[in-house]
Amino acid sequence: MTTTGDRFERAVAIMKRLRAPGGCPWDREQTFDTIKPFTLEETYEVIEAIDNRDWDELPGELGDLLLQILFYAQMAAEEGKFTIDEVVETLSNKLVNRHPHVFGTVEANTAAEVVRNWEMLKAQERAASGKHQAKEAANKSLLAGVSLGLPGLIEAGKISNKAAGVGFEWPKIEGLFEKLTEETVELREELKHFPGGEPTPPSQHGIASSTGEEALEDGLRARLEDEIGDLLFTVVNLARYVRVDPESALKRTNRKFRARFLAMEQTAEQQGRKLDGLSLEELEELWQQSKRVERDGK
Repeated sequence: MTTTGDRFERAVAIMKRLRAPGGCPWDREQTFDTIKPFTLEETYEVIEAIDNRDWDELPGELGDLLLQILFYAQMAAEEGKFTIDEVVETLSNKLVNRHPHVFGTVEANTAAEVVRNWEMLKAQERAASGKHQAKEAANKSLLAGVSLGLPGLIEAGKISNKAAGVGFEWPKIEGLFEKLTEETVELREELKHFPGGEPTPPSQHGIASSTGEEALEDGLRARLEDEIGDLLFTVVNLARYVRVDPESALKRTNRKFRARFLAMEQTAEQQGRKLDGLSLEELEELWQQSKRVERDGK
């Protein structure tokens, strides 16, 4: 094997062999629906490797993600729907067609101009596609291109970005902070109807992994979801406003919390104690200590 094409063809052939009679029993049992969860999992593992700047791990994670594509294409070929050749050819054509400033005569000197051209070309492709005409006629919304299957934070970011593209936007960032205050006030108003008068930590009820939703009547639960959703959507808009990806920001905080919590556990273990036997004040002291160690380490 001397070329990228040779290596790619080998991977395609291996996937075909795994699905063929006499191949791998597990691979042969899979369907489009059973593979979907693995696709999402492998995508996040790629993101994790990038976040960690783990260049030794990233090639393997990218390979796992590529496997998902080969898997779908092989299953589709078996059902006579399409082949991996069509996947690659469609991608190549799309890249050429949507980069006329590289492969054609259109000029685009900034990233913003490239994005505008890209969106315009996508709209033209959809309009020209007879396959999608009925769908487009039924839903011509600017937001129609944002998949409902996206994770909430990513979907919110794409929706708000589309809306901002037509001028539906806060002219100043202060408006977003005012909106955060407004949504917080509305949430606190709904919390006045919480059973018992005020929410208490779910862990006090032995429900450490849930929100205690079985104690809420459906109407209140729906209203709380609305208000918390509004609050989160506003935070996503704030992140977009300051050019920060909200998903990456939350993942960063998750990793930070993991590191600090692990430091708490290790410190408690060194002292011969366990976290679940400590008071809130003692836990807070360990937390602050882990933050100091983290800060000093930096």
